[in-house]
Amino acid sequence: MKIPKLMHAAIGGLMGLAVAVSATGADAQTLLDKILSEGKVRIGMDLSAPPFAYQDQNQQPAGSEVETAKLLAKDLGVELEIVPTIAANRIPNLVTGRVDIQMGAFSIFPDRAKSVWFSSPYGTVVSVILAPGSSDISSYDDLIGKKVSVARGTYTEQVLMAALPEGAQIVRFDDDSQATAAMASGQVDAYGVGNVPGYAIIKRFPAENYEAKISIPPRNWYAFGVKRGESDLLQWLNTFVFFHTQNGDLQKIYKEGIGDTLPQPPVL
Repeated sequence: MKIPKLMHAAIGGLMGLAVAVSATGADAQTLLDKILSEGKVRIGMDLSAPPFAYQDQNQQPAGSEVETAKLLAKDLGVELEIVPTIAANRIPNLVTGRVDIQMGAFSIFPDRAKSVWFSSPYGTVVSVILAPGSSDISSYDDLIGKKVSVARGTYTEQVLMAALPEGAQIVRFDDDSQATAAMASGQVDAYGVGNVPGYAIIKRFPAENYEAKISIPPRNWYAFGVKRGESDLLQWLNTFVFFHTQNGDLQKIYKEGIGDTLPQPPVL
């Protein structure tokens, strides 16, 4: 049977389109594919936030988040490269591809989710207001007319903006070490930070007699962050969280690094 020229041309066009689509699918490489083929995963985290992530006496990365990152790289079968970041550039580093995954107690909240995707959570903190023990701060109203330091771009900054009364001033710094130094020098009256690094500061500087004066609800959960659209990598990370929550590895890392029991994480 003879095929009309018009139909012949149409069939040829469809076959060409199918080949093109197939080739595009075959050549497309997800970020997960790239990590596996290159043998390296680049993870961003703030190394000035003990006990989550910091540099030890040998100037090597240490902390609960570093241990989690090492376990992640081991499961991927790739080399781990930790990219030092500050709170303010965590999302830009993901969006521009400077890092593959963002960690470092990277808290989940809707505004961030406009720019990045979060895995299911694997850790938690509550924000607190630290101040010297001699301070008369015990409630939000006591902060009126006072200055509170905070690291820019953190979850604590977000909750402080909602919680502080009119007349209390937020003073933003690039990282937690600068925000802590501002309190130590008297530049500010108090410091807003997660309870875990906050208690680490209290323990680290006993002579300063710092106290957690106010706890700021709600509890916030942190997770891995990836660039929007990287569904393969996100699925792998969710599998990682599920597996190592079920076998207790993430609870063990949290307990050893943070010194507290990890509550049962919700599923995102």
